[in-house]
Amino acid sequence: MSSVKTAQTSHKVLDLIKERWSPRSYSAQPVTEEEVLTILEGASWAPSANNSQPWRYVYALAGTPGFDKLYAALMPGNQPWAKNAAALVLSIGIKELPDLEQKNHYYAHDTGMSNAFLLLQADSMGINGHVMAGFHKQQIAESLELPATEEPLVIIALGRRDDAEKLEEPYKSRELAPRTRKPLSEFTKQV
Repeated sequence: MSSVKTAQTSHKVLDLIKERWSPRSYSAQPVTEEEVLTILEGASWAPSANNSQPWRYVYALAGTPGFDKLYAALMPGNQPWAKNAAALVLSIGIKELPDLEQKNHYYAHDTGMSNAFLLLQADSMGINGHVMAGFHKQQIAESLELPATEEPLVIIALGRRDDAEKLEEPYKSRELAPRTRKPLSEFTKQV
C-alpha cells in the first residue's frame, strides 16, 4: 500500500493536518456503525454561529439500501472509486435558524467546519474521508424528502485506505501524485 502523503509545510503544522488527505482507493475492511457515530460526534463539536449547529448528516454503510441510494446520486466521475467506500455520509446544511425562522447566512460555512472536524476525527481513527461535490443535489433531496430549509452540500466517502494500484485511470495517477498547496504568499496578506 502507498504511504501516507504527508504534506511538506513551511511551518510546524499539526501532524494530523499534514497527514490528512483524500484517498480514492479503499479496502474491503468495513467501518462499523459505532465508528461512524464516533466520527459524527466529533463533527458535532465544530464551532458554529450562536451554537446553531446548522448541519445534519445522513449516513449509510456499504451493502445497505441506504448506501445504494446515496451512491446512485453520485456523478459518473465519482462512482468508479466511491463504490468501494465502507460508508457514505451526506452533509446537509440547514438554511434557517430553527428558533427564529430566519435565514442563517453562515450555514454553509458552519457545515464546512463540521465537515472538517468529521474528516480529522475519522483520520485520527485510521479512517480516511473523501469529500465529493459531484452529485445530483435535487435527486438526493427528493429521494430523502428533505424540506426546502435543508440543502445537500457534499457526500463524504469513508473507508480505510488501500493500494492506489487497484484504481483505474485517471484516479490512480491522482492518488499517486504528490500533494501540493499554493504558497502562503498567494493567499495571505498582512495589513
